[in-house]
Amino acid sequence: MREAFGAVFDVEPGYLNTASIGVPPRHVADAVAAAHERWRRGQDTSSSFNDAVETSREAWGRLIGVPSTSVACGATVSQFASLVAQSLPAGSKVFVEPGEFTSVTLPFVAAGHEMVSTVDAADLVAVSVVQSADGKIADLEALRASGKPVLLDVSQAAGWMPLSLAWADFVVGVAYKWLMAPKGAAWMAVRPDRMDFLKPVAANWYSTEENYGTELVLRPDARRFDLSPTWSAHVGAAIALPWVATLDLEAVRAHCVNLTDHLLTGLGLPPNGSAIVSVGVPPVPGVVSSVRAGRTRFACHMYNTIEDVDRVLAALE
Repeated sequence: MREAFGAVFDVEPGYLNTASIGVPPRHVADAVAAAHERWRRGQDTSSSFNDAVETSREAWGRLIGVPSTSVACGATVSQFASLVAQSLPAGSKVFVEPGEFTSVTLPFVAAGHEMVSTVDAADLVAVSVVQSADGKIADLEALRASGKPVLLDVSQAAGWMPLSLAWADFVVGVAYKWLMAPKGAAWMAVRPDRMDFLKPVAANWYSTEENYGTELVLRPDARRFDLSPTWSAHVGAAIALPWVATLDLEAVRAHCVNLTDHLLTGLGLPPNGSAIVSVGVPPVPGVVSSVRAGRTRFACHMYNTIEDVDRVLAALE
């Protein structure tokens, strides 16, 4: 058991893998367990989860700096990236970072768009705020100054990094990493002037409030792009995200970066200012990490301590 930022965690020592799966605080895990117990007993209806969906929607918006009316709920980043990709004119030019995660890149490839190597040549820039493979942080000010339409993936940023992204055309992200909620919840923020650009290719009963028939009556805001929510995921997100949104995220960032700085310095490498680091060492026994692009990736979150990092350094001496 560990206490961090006012919450209790049951995470085991040596867990440095939040970039793959975030570990929930006890109060979040308890809420999900209680929901599963209600399900087992047949105590819920579909409307029982409406408040959880709206609470998580609003909290995710707060975490990136947009109102809930600009936020659609779904299940995955690739689903939302595909919505943008399918709405672009045929043969559009898209810039992605080399080594970008495929949930961001492949929807544009599948839609037949052209990948270009410079931002200047692009009709759209699609990048992660923090890269999954190595923790590289995007130059958001340069992207904003470029004037290019942008899609930003905050899956590896929201939860440890303060964000203010109302300027971006589209922002997508998932719940199950740094936000420490169950897998199955994701969100997309759509800037109000871009609502009509997107085609509602997955229109459904939840995005229209029409259960039967063929009349398409879209909701007036970003909820027109909702998928029917994964209920238990939103139960956890409705507890985890509002709590994270109350934290001093500058303090969370400092905590995480201090740990990764300690790790990199101990390995004789320069700090990278990120909560994710990628190093050319084999996986370390007794430490939970992951291998990405042929390198071992370590990720430090609020529940990690210096002892977790020292396990890595001791094993590599």
